[in-house]
Amino acid sequence: MKFCPSCESRMKPMSEEGTVKCPKCGYAEQDKYSLQNQEKLQPRQTRSENISKSSLKVMDSDAPNAMPTTSIECTKCGNMTAYWWMLQTRSADEATTQFYRCTECSYTWRNYS
Repeated sequence: MKFCPSCESRMKPMSEEGTVKCPKCGYAEQDKYSLQNQEKLQPRQTRSENISKSSLKVMDSDAPNAMPTTSIECTKCGNMTAYWWMLQTRSADEATTQFYRCTECSYTWRNYS
């Protein structure tokens, strides 16, 4: 927002000209913030040939062994090892919810901390 140096009224942008003009006294000047007066940015070239599909993969559901494990009994099969992760499922001032997935039968359960 720019104010007129002569009468202190708020100046209006004249978009087609790249200027601002005072509607009260007629004072006008170049608007250095207008799009007409800005440099045109060139799009950045990315090298997509260097990005493979495997580098974009966050988690492969068939290979969850990248997840941490803990010793806890699966209530379904009795196995003593499970993958675990935590999510904020309730409001931010409450504790996170810890999820477990059995390494044998893939049964998933949660523990509210």
